[in-house]
This record gives sequence, structure tokens and C-alpha cells, in this order.
Amino acid sequence: MNPYTRRSFLNKTGIFSATGLLAAITQPAWSRNLDHALQQAASIPPDQLAGEEDFWYYVQQSYTVSPSLINLNNGGVSPSPKTVQDAMKRYHDLSNEAPSYYMWRILDQGREPLRKNLALLAGCSPEEIAIHRNASEALETVIFGLPLKAGDEVVLSKYDYPNMMNAWKQRELRDGIKLVWVTPELPSEDNEAMTSVYTKAFTAKTKVVHLTHVANWNGQILPVRKIADVAHQKGIEVVVDGAHSFAHFPYTIPELGADYFGTSLHKWLSACIGSGLLYVKKEKIKNLYPLFAAPDPKSEDIRKFENMGTRPFFIEQAIGKAIEFYDMIGGQRKEQRLFYLKNYWMSRVKDIPKVQLGTSMKQGFGCAIGLVNVEGKKPGELENFLLSNYKIHITTVDWENLKGVRVTPNVYTTTKNLDVLVQAIEKFAKGGF
Repeated sequence: MNPYTRRSFLNKTGIFSATGLLAAITQPAWSRNLDHALQQAASIPPDQLAGEEDFWYYVQQSYTVSPSLINLNNGGVSPSPKTVQDAMKRYHDLSNEAPSYYMWRILDQGREPLRKNLALLAGCSPEEIAIHRNASEALETVIFGLPLKAGDEVVLSKYDYPNMMNAWKQRELRDGIKLVWVTPELPSEDNEAMTSVYTKAFTAKTKVVHLTHVANWNGQILPVRKIADVAHQKGIEVVVDGAHSFAHFPYTIPELGADYFGTSLHKWLSACIGSGLLYVKKEKIKNLYPLFAAPDPKSEDIRKFENMGTRPFFIEQAIGKAIEFYDMIGGQRKEQRLFYLKNYWMSRVKDIPKVQLGTSMKQGFGCAIGLVNVEGKKPGELENFLLSNYKIHITTVDWENLKGVRVTPNVYTTTKNLDVLVQAIEKFAKGGF
């Protein structure tokens, strides 16, 4: 029997106590309750806390998500918690008091402390981190900045993100490089097989391998480090797309074996929309050209990748609050909760006739993102049914051999939300529409 029952959890957090009711009135109720819940959660292992709905209810109260819509498309872009929203608005208001002064002389001074905090989260040196606006911008800086020539080969997958594939195709068109496409069989629970698909494509002409850590289509986790190790043995550089993995589950960028790494912070870190990160291994900086011209394009300073002109400093500086919120919850707690939520709904629909799952339920091969399809129906039909009848917002996938709707909960998602999803899928699969 689980010792962490609902009543004992609530009692221990002080929600039923006079002390809890008389807590500092200047602190919002949702914040007081979350503080209490976090104190109690310190003694609960992450895998057991994953199913403790009362704790995650307090986390939910940190967000301002609509109660009239069940948002299960957090993989596209996640909402920010209230503390992040408030910081962004505060910085925006400050900027407008005198933009050229408060943006450039005040807020811009916060970039170096922010760089250090991002580096702590990424597990690398601050001198390897550039602050960008999204994963596409970060990765295209790498794709267009690498000194490749005609005949050089780049290995990439047909399951990579379209923006990245298009960027590589543009280099192929302009510079005559050769793109070598691989198609791993997804979903997969065989790291050796996925590794082999990439490494068998390596030749003496291969200069770069592009790896998507978590596939946006179905949430497949790629064995990036295994592939990177083989690549480095052959002198091949490794570009990692971490758009769907960074702050989704804990790891450090160096652990991946990445030479270059890009991610969006408005996905799993829940920073404001329009924030991202570029990592370049220190010794690789000099020979990577910046996407936006810098005074010295051959500089060894990571800051040469930040010459973007005027940009929303108020969004950038609010990233710091998103890091604080992530640290407050804890990376392992977040990972376990997201994995729990994915398996919660998938385990309840997997045996329904005509329902097909396109994502692994095993740890290490998937986390929050799940793909589901109903045999004989188009993904768009299920998407329309869910939104029209149950106000569930998801997105469709119809790519290579993957087809269905992609379901992506976040830490504010409740199992009650997912019960509605299960009910809706069951009704649709049985033709009840």
C-alpha cells in the first residue's frame, strides 16, 4: 500500500491546519500551498510522487491555463507559469518607460548572469552558451555556419524536424554537399538497431551527422550518445536537435557527445514564447560562422552568435524565472510525472479495438509525447472529434510510416484531463460520432 495517501499528504503539507490557513496573507494562496507541498515532497521518491495528484494540482495552480480547453499540444509550445508571465510583463513595462535606456543599459546587463544559469542547467561552460529565439534559429546557425564544401556528406533522418531538413536541403542546393538520408524504424525499443541505421551510413566523406534527440512526431528518444561516440571515432561532427528534450528530462549537453546543440526554451522549460539556446563546444566556436554577421566571424567568443540587432529583452530576461520554476519542481520529478501521464492514458486505450499506439511505453524510449491512431480513420477526423466534442486540443501527424494524433501533456495536466481523453478515444474508435 502506498504510504503517501491523499489525506496524509494534505495533512502533512498543512493545508488542513490553522497554520496553513493563517499563512502570510501577502503570498497568493496557490503559492503558499505549493510551498507546503514542495516541503513535503522532499521525502517522497520521484517515481512515487509522479502519481500523487494533490501535489501536481498545486503545480497546476501555478499556471493560468484555460479550464474550458484541455491543452494536450504542449510539444508545440508550452504555456509559461504565472511567475514567468509576470516577470515578462514587468520587464516589458520597464522597457517602455525609456526603451533605449532600460533595454540596452539595464535589462541587457542581465544576459551574463542568465548565460551562467543556463550553463548550469545545461551542464557546460557559460562560454559555450548563446541565447537565441528558438531551436530553428540556433540549429540553422550551425547548419549554415559549418565550413562544408561540395562533395562533403551529411547523415540525417527523414524523421528530423522539417525546418532542419529544409536548411540542409538549401545547403545541398547552394553548396553541393551530399545529404545521406536514413529512415530508422519507429517506434523502436532497440537502441542498437537505431544506432546501426546511422553508423552504417557513415563513409570516408561523412563530415556531419544530424541527430534529433526526441522526435517531434511520436516522442521517440534516440540513442544520441551511442551514435555520437561512433561518429567521433571517425572524425565526424555531431549536431543535436534538442528542441523536444531539453528540460523534458534531465541530462547535460556534454553527456550527449554533442559538438553543436540547439533547443527552444518555450517548450519544456516553459520560458516565454520566442526564447532558445545554442550550444557550441568551445573548440568548435572559432570555425563556425555566425548566422548574423559579427565584427569578427572567426572569433572564439560565443557571443559572436548573438549579433541579432534589437530583440525583445523582456522575453529573454524572463527565462531566469523559468529556470527557477524548473529547479523548484526538480528535473527527476518532472520526468517521472510526464512519463506517468503518457503511460496513464496509453495503458487505458491500448486494448481498445482499432486503436494503434505509435510510441513506446518503456522508460528510456519515450517520455511525455505519445502518438495514437484509430484504424480506418484519418488523423484529422480524430482531431476534429476531440476538439468539437470534448474541447481537447492536440495536433495531427502523417509523416513517413507514422500516422495519428500526437498527445503531449505537461506538468499542469491532471489525470482527470486524461480520463476525458480516454473516454473520447474509446467513443471515436467504437464509431460513436
